[in-house]
Amino acid sequence: MIRAFIDGKAGTTGLRIYERLSARPDVEILTLPEEKRKDASARKEAMNAADAVFLCLPDDAAREAAGLVENPETVVIDASTAHRTERGWAYGFPELAPSFREAIKKSKRIANPGCYASGFLSIVYPLVAGGVAAPDYPFVCHAVSGYSGAGKKGIAEYESGERSPLLEAPRLYALALAHKHLPEMTKIAGLAYPPVFNPYICDFYAGMTVSVPLHVRLLRKKWGKDEIFAYFAEYYARHNFISVTQNSEDGYLSALKWTGTNKLEIFVGGNGEQVQLTARLDNLGKGASGAAVQNMNLALGLDETAGFVI
Repeated sequence: MIRAFIDGKAGTTGLRIYERLSARPDVEILTLPEEKRKDASARKEAMNAADAVFLCLPDDAAREAAGLVENPETVVIDASTAHRTERGWAYGFPELAPSFREAIKKSKRIANPGCYASGFLSIVYPLVAGGVAAPDYPFVCHAVSGYSGAGKKGIAEYESGERSPLLEAPRLYALALAHKHLPEMTKIAGLAYPPVFNPYICDFYAGMTVSVPLHVRLLRKKWGKDEIFAYFAEYYARHNFISVTQNSEDGYLSALKWTGTNKLEIFVGGNGEQVQLTARLDNLGKGASGAAVQNMNLALGLDETAGFVI
C-alpha cells in the first residue's frame, strides 16, 4: 500500500490530486485533523511517514515544507514553481527525453512542470534538442487557459454573481512579459533567450491550448508542415499520454478537448513556409495533478499509467 500525503489539499491542484488518489485501492492518503492542518510538527510527522508527499503550496511555503522531509525514502513532488530550475530536483516531464524519465525514477525530489510550460516544452524541447531550431531562435508563444489556473482568488472572481462583464472575453495578462513559467520554459528547453509569451485567461474552468508559430526560413532544418509532423509523430510515438495529429474539428481547435484527462495532444498545421504547433491539455491534468500522479508512479517503480484511463 502506497502512503501519500498532500500538503495543501484545499487548493485546486491538491483537490485534484486527492480525487485521483482516493479512487485507487493501492493508495492510502494520510490526512490531518483540521486543527492540525497548519501544525508544523504534525505535518512533518505525516510527511516522513509517507512514501510520496505532494506540495501544493505557494513557493516560499513549498521551500519550507520540503525542508521538513527527512526520511530518505520519501519522494517529494512539488507542484509550485519553487524548485523547477533548482539543482538536485528532477524536472517532472518524462516524455521530453529518456534522461528526464530516468531522473524522475531515481530522484526523491521532483519538480512538477507548470501548465503553460508543459505545452511549450512539448513543442520546443524536441525542436531544439533535435537541431531543428537553434537555441537562439526567436520563439513566440500564445496560450489560452481556463480560469482554474488563476487559483482560488481568480476562480472566485470568475464564479462571482457580481463579476465584471469584462470577464466574458479572453483577457491577456503578464503584460510585462515576465510570467512565472518563463524561467523553466527557457532553461529546460535549452534556449539562449526567453520566448515572448502571451497568455490569456478565459471564461471556462479548465483546459488550454499553447501555440508556437514557426518561420521555416529561420529554422536550422528548413522543414515545412509535413516534415515537422513526421518528426513529432516519431518523437512521441512510444508514449502513453502524448499524441500528435494534423486533424482539427472542422478547422478549429477547442481548448476543452482533453479536460479531465492526463493527455496532451500536439497539432501540426501551416504550410511550407510557416508552421503552427499547438499543444492541447488540461491545465489541471497533464498541466498539474495528472502529471504529479504520473511522476509519483514512476518514482515509486509503478507503471506510469496506474490510476489513469488510457
